[in-house]
Amino acid sequence: MLGNNKNILYQLLYFACIGVTYLNNYELTFLIWFLTLLLTVKKAYSVTIVKYIFCFGLILLIALLGSLFKEHHVYDIVRDITYLLKPIVGLLAGYQLCKYNKETTLKVFVYTGFIIAVIHLAIILIASVQYQTLNVNLIREKAGYFSDYEIFALAILMFHTNFRLGISKINIWICLLVIGISSFLYLSRTNLIQIIVLYVALKGYFTVTKKSLSVLFGVVLAVLIGYSAILYINPKRNGKGIEAFLYKVKIAPIEPFKTKIDKGDWKDFNDNYRSYENIITVKQVSNGGASSVFFGEGLGSKLNLGRKVLSNDGEYVQYIPYVHNGFMTVFLKSGLLGVCFSILFIVLLFRQPKSDIEYVKHISYLLIGTSVFLVVSNWVFLGLYLKLDNKSIIIGFLIALRETVIREHRVQNKIGNE
Repeated sequence: MLGNNKNILYQLLYFACIGVTYLNNYELTFLIWFLTLLLTVKKAYSVTIVKYIFCFGLILLIALLGSLFKEHHVYDIVRDITYLLKPIVGLLAGYQLCKYNKETTLKVFVYTGFIIAVIHLAIILIASVQYQTLNVNLIREKAGYFSDYEIFALAILMFHTNFRLGISKINIWICLLVIGISSFLYLSRTNLIQIIVLYVALKGYFTVTKKSLSVLFGVVLAVLIGYSAILYINPKRNGKGIEAFLYKVKIAPIEPFKTKIDKGDWKDFNDNYRSYENIITVKQVSNGGASSVFFGEGLGSKLNLGRKVLSNDGEYVQYIPYVHNGFMTVFLKSGLLGVCFSILFIVLLFRQPKSDIEYVKHISYLLIGTSVFLVVSNWVFLGLYLKLDNKSIIIGFLIALRETVIREHRVQNKIGNE
């Protein structure tokens, strides 16, 4: 009975760790994640999880050492410590929570996504009735701009036989329908990219074979054709509904990579704000000399935008501690050395060990897909450092699940051989 109660407790903790990220309150998120970490601490950890944590630990250490030679406010330094700790705390919390849910791991994962989807759809319905409109921008403002977690749950449901979910067919279809509709209604470009990447990964096409290369070529060709069609339609900036989403898709390839922004043209500035942040970050850090370029400006550093802009919290700010681009944020805090460790983490996550166990193979595929998507996520949404992000919990959870399945498989084989 104690075991069952313990499982329920850790399932509730898992839901709390995922659900709190949707409240857009970083202090509360960090508190719940940290308390979960303390409540579920283990005596031993695998080399794999230690390697991943080591990458983020070094980024924090470099930023800490860099701040010793700078004059930053104590509050800003403490705030940065908590932000740079977030991936470490998330990885460990997810890793530890899975250890206590061996029997129902992916059921908990999927049903958590289902509950989040139901809440999202309810918020959309309430907002639509309250404001008597289906305006995309207003609905996204009230109900949320994206949901990476629901996309992960959707991907697992699409490959439910490979993951041995143990859920009835009717429940599979209900979850697919609800989570699918909810995911679509975010009208998120990054979530669209994410589901494509995870689907391709779960089909095993990121392993280099003649077939995988041809499939990847087909995917790229399909994306190019689709993008060409959007350019032909030429959706307008002030369009409504799907047209507003298509306009965002149209400018997506240029938005994060533009090298020249006209600050006097509000349309150009707003549409390419991410690029503006990147340009200013590179200039500011470079002006600090070689030491800043290689080791960053340390904890507590801020980016001077040169003008006041409206933040996501509804305030006008000129100095910001983080930018949308995760690589640029690490560059600001820990320099090129920190960026190298960010990339190293992605490479390590991509290089999953091979296995003949079907279940393990697809967990590895999902982790490989996550690593590929992290390149996009870091470039446009701060990656694992975003206060709304819960992918570090997911990654830690999947790593623990992979290790648990392998360990149980070995025990079963040993018993069978005896």
